[in-house]
Amino acid sequence: MSSIHPTAIIENGATLGQNVSVGPYSIVGADVTLGNGVTLDSHVVVSGQTSIGDNTRIFPFASIGSQPQDLKFGGEVSRLEIGCNNVIREHVTMNPGTEGGGLLTKVGNNCLFMVGAHVAHDCMISDHVILVNNATLAGHVEIGEFAIIGGLSAVHQFVRIGKHAMLGGMSGVENDVIPYATVTGNRAHLAGLNLVGLRRRGFKRDVIHGMRNAYRLLFAQEGTMEERVKDVAEMFKDVEPVMEIVGFISSTSSRSVCQPKIEDVA
Repeated sequence: MSSIHPTAIIENGATLGQNVSVGPYSIVGADVTLGNGVTLDSHVVVSGQTSIGDNTRIFPFASIGSQPQDLKFGGEVSRLEIGCNNVIREHVTMNPGTEGGGLLTKVGNNCLFMVGAHVAHDCMISDHVILVNNATLAGHVEIGEFAIIGGLSAVHQFVRIGKHAMLGGMSGVENDVIPYATVTGNRAHLAGLNLVGLRRRGFKRDVIHGMRNAYRLLFAQEGTMEERVKDVAEMFKDVEPVMEIVGFISSTSSRSVCQPKIEDVA
């Protein structure tokens, strides 16, 4: 049975699933869909064309679905889709898409957005992603599964963050981050593979060994990146994570690939 506090406002047209809880002074807009088991704590505002998947919990003072912070936005109908089993903490902001990005911002399942995190228009966030306190994503950012965005980090618009990547706290990221990597600094540079994350998630030792060798070859100082990618693709064609990195680097992007400092390639 759903629980709606007397001070909450549910606008006509909103769709609520079963066992939904809407706390004091929360507002649910007319075009919002809340899945089964969604919990909105007090003072949560969900507006716009927004859907929230089952068993997601949103903490006080979050603003979900308000219009994009983009001066080009002209009021066009756009959407924010949030998956299931997410935790969205206090003061998080998430905006829907714009015409320049397909009119959609999308968040996967089982993600954690800590206090003050921001997801701008047209971002695409995969499953099991974590944004630590006050991490901010500009528009059109893509985040792969299991990536962690450290506290007080800022990601430039159109940047891609690969799966299982780790961004250190207070990093300013203006270039694409390859899967399985760690970056840190302002402006951020590659600081090796995310070995702690790989081990925690059960990657086998021989796979990690192959990834480390491939990383050294990819970011060596000899030859062009195109030549190194070709060599690595041939040498490590049976190591799936390496081939994912190769595919990431080879795919079209408006941003360069984040590079390590010379002394970090070891």
